[in-house]
Amino acid sequence: MSSGLPESIKLLIGAGGIYAAFLYYGSLQEDVFRYATEDGTTFTQAWLLQVLEALANVVIGFVGMQLSGPTKGIPLRMFAISGASQVTAKACTSLALANGLSFPVATLAKSGKMAPVMAGSLLLGGASYDLREYLQVAAIIGGTAVVSMGKKKGGDSSSSTMGIVYIIGSLVLDGVTAGFQKRLKSETAKVGVKPKPYDFMLWTNLFMCLTAAVVAVALGEVQSGMSFCLANPEIFVKIIKFAVCSAVGQSFIFYTIANFDPLVLSTVTTTRKIFSVLLSIFLKGHALSATGWSGIALACGGILSELQAKSSGGKKKKHSEHKQ
Repeated sequence: MSSGLPESIKLLIGAGGIYAAFLYYGSLQEDVFRYATEDGTTFTQAWLLQVLEALANVVIGFVGMQLSGPTKGIPLRMFAISGASQVTAKACTSLALANGLSFPVATLAKSGKMAPVMAGSLLLGGASYDLREYLQVAAIIGGTAVVSMGKKKGGDSSSSTMGIVYIIGSLVLDGVTAGFQKRLKSETAKVGVKPKPYDFMLWTNLFMCLTAAVVAVALGEVQSGMSFCLANPEIFVKIIKFAVCSAVGQSFIFYTIANFDPLVLSTVTTTRKIFSVLLSIFLKGHALSATGWSGIALACGGILSELQAKSSGGKKKKHSEHKQ
């Protein structure tokens, strides 16, 4: 349908859609966990939030799969394991915000997800990294630590400590999820099945939704969360918008994957995180000291260096393919 469009227009649609959906998504996520009633009660039902977000993705994924045609014979066991791991990582990020970790710190910390991946690969053996890769990860983690220490006074230190524990848990689970996703790809290849993007979207999010629903019911979050939303309809509107932004953003990611190489998507999603951090600082009233800003610069430098390394790696690969 879009094959006749110029590449520049396709890029504008893909990148513009990802930026619009996920910048608003990040802003809404922060609003949900910063919201407080007159008596100081806040929304802490992170698992219920994941149920609603995954459900919106299931609906869009199902529609997309029907339009593109479902793939038969998909091995669902690895989708279930990957989905459960992924939704737990996302819930940990939400719990970090619910426990007082600021959105800029959480977003910068999540940009350091190469750290657990590298640690796992080194511990299990067979992996080696150059000095630049170590420095990039150190810059992101160090910058994030400087930002968290460079916030101007105020806030509950014990809550922030729990927030840090949850964001570390989320990062570890990101590393675990990456491993499961590799196994998922190898298992689908073994049985000679190549799932389409919307197959991935539907099945991953269906198992994410089921996992989150089981945990939310077990923790009593469904009743307490829905009661909170009914008593405070403005937050429920934000949660619905948040879920829709997630599903729409995923569709634009798949559009970009279909039309460009992975490096373009990596560039868009990486720079989006930096803009999310800056928007949060300027629009949500986060007060940073000079030390905090130096941390932002250090972490962003690490993120952009990682992106530049991917870019030069992609160009070398293309060059070698042309030579062959």
